[in-house]
Amino acid sequence: MSEIRHDLLEDKYIVIAPERMHRPAYNMAWKKEHNPSSTCPFCEGNESMTPTEIYAVRDNKSLSDEPGWKCRVIPNLYKAVQIEVPYRSRQEGIYNAWDGFGAHEIIIDTPDHLNCMVEWKNETFLIWLKTLQNRVKDLRQDERIAFISIFKNHGPFAGATQTHPHTQLIGLPVVPRNEIDKYNRMFSHYHNTSRALLSDIIAQEEHDQVRIITQEGTFTAFCPYASAYPFEVMIAAKDPLGTLDKIDESHLEDLSRLLKIIFHKLRAQLGNFDFNMSIFVPPMQRQFDTDAFFDCIDEMSRFNIRIMPRIYRHGGFELSTGMMINPVEPEQSAKLLRDTEYGEL
Repeated sequence: MSEIRHDLLEDKYIVIAPERMHRPAYNMAWKKEHNPSSTCPFCEGNESMTPTEIYAVRDNKSLSDEPGWKCRVIPNLYKAVQIEVPYRSRQEGIYNAWDGFGAHEIIIDTPDHLNCMVEWKNETFLIWLKTLQNRVKDLRQDERIAFISIFKNHGPFAGATQTHPHTQLIGLPVVPRNEIDKYNRMFSHYHNTSRALLSDIIAQEEHDQVRIITQEGTFTAFCPYASAYPFEVMIAAKDPLGTLDKIDESHLEDLSRLLKIIFHKLRAQLGNFDFNMSIFVPPMQRQFDTDAFFDCIDEMSRFNIRIMPRIYRHGGFELSTGMMINPVEPEQSAKLLRDTEYGEL
């Protein structure tokens, strides 16, 4: 039986419709393909094929833009926004526009072309998280950057155009409207209850005990009540850790272990699956739109990562209404993932 659920964080309605699971386009698993390392610009040894690196985690004696790195950050060659563009807005009649200023970076997660996230070791996750942490910390110093989006597209159904494992970061001079609305809702909840909305959501999940998968330290992994995607997983901190660039190493180690466990469980259920991932970064600077809640961001919000497997194709209904249809009940997804035994790969 189908059900319409409300996503408290995103303020969206989601249709949970198990009957849709048997549609022909449901299972979109793909066979992993790869480019020869000689033609992949992200592979170790091909550093000359990319723009000059911005940052890298390297062996002690290796040099910039040469082999010997473990995680490497470069400007995106096909930039959506550019740091070199003037930082200014302009009026065009009744319209308002910004020049295309911003930061668009590629984090090359690992030098190994075939080492996708489901196969990473704890150390690889930790190096990756520390690299993201460094980039947020660095870009926070630029007062022109108001918002950072960190996301990962893995596989063709998730929008990836490069098979080598990588993550993207886009920094903007404006905060997206849906993010402003979300933080205003969080602020309203915090103002009324003195509690973070996501903390209350985790407390509800702990009470219900039907959507939680597992926990590691302060981090809880669960399938959201109004999951927009089959086997969608949110990993959220119960404690007010602050933003990514302020999380200490012990918590990053807990998060690394939990990510490895979750990807192991997801692969056991879904095989080689495509997915999108979003990583929580709140607004970076005080602006007119963020002034009301900026001083209490750490208290009213919680760090989180959202993993969204792309095994079901969306269509016109989703695009026209903004309401996603999920053919797998999150309770069923959570049970299957929870019951999957975890062992070192």
